[in-house]
Amino acid sequence: MAKKKVVRRRKKAQPASVGLSAGETKTTIAGDLQALAGEVEKDGGAVLGAYRDPFGAKDVLLVALPIDRVDPTPYQRDPSDAHVKRLMTVIEKIGEFLDPVIAIRQNDRYWTPNGNHRLQALKRLGGRSVVALLLPDSQVAFKILALNTEKAHNLREKSLESIRMARELARLGKAKESDYAFEFEQAPYLTLGITYEQRPRLSGGAYHPLLRRIDDFLDEPLSDALDERESRAATLLKIDDRVGSIVERLKARGLTSPYLKPFVVARINPIRFSKSTSFDFDEVLEKMLAAAGKFNVDKIKPEDVARTGGAPPEED
Repeated sequence: MAKKKVVRRRKKAQPASVGLSAGETKTTIAGDLQALAGEVEKDGGAVLGAYRDPFGAKDVLLVALPIDRVDPTPYQRDPSDAHVKRLMTVIEKIGEFLDPVIAIRQNDRYWTPNGNHRLQALKRLGGRSVVALLLPDSQVAFKILALNTEKAHNLREKSLESIRMARELARLGKAKESDYAFEFEQAPYLTLGITYEQRPRLSGGAYHPLLRRIDDFLDEPLSDALDERESRAATLLKIDDRVGSIVERLKARGLTSPYLKPFVVARINPIRFSKSTSFDFDEVLEKMLAAAGKFNVDKIKPEDVARTGGAPPEED
């Protein structure tokens, strides 16, 4: 009998009981913070102030940085041109840039894990400097998926960012993949990230619900885990090849629906009706591969596909 999942409810905090009081957020620029402030000045920036974060009590510098020294973290998604243009319009209409980006110092430059769209908008408007919350802890750069709230990531973006971060983290040390569960958010993003790299038009949304049930974080060093992710992605792409062939044969029979691929994936999913919460990843995908090879399109009726209606497939 499958073990029942325990849902732990967050304890309700008492009002005004957590973190620092307003007066306690004051800090002096000394020690490591003073050294960081000196680097900012040396880089042509200006230190505007400092404070202790009211929730975590960590020191933060408020700075103005030369805009040509600020870049997005190299593993994050490409900016949306439409979103950048909207931000440009808002900044011009208000006549002020009111939302500082988050930044860390990287060598003699600065990376922003949260604020690239604002940064690009300001650059296109010809801005010379950008105001930033400069954090001494460089590890915040890897918390991009949790931090980035200015434009929601879609599945493709989350997956590509996750696999890029994994490779960078593997280069930096020997930590386990499971140590970065918070940064990656979901294990399937890592597998899907590799598949998206090899097949940009992959309908990842058709496979994501299944992967969430069978794909867990690996308790292995990131370098080894990446090899396993490559293997998992390769199998997933083989399945997608067969699913694509089935979809084309269904279309040739006159079946047209935006749900054809999710329909086929659901039909070959061997754990579709299982109530179990533990599965072997390779075993499930091998069964799917076999089921796809035996799929009989002649037995599929239009009403079968119609019953898969509901919300459109998740945008990739």
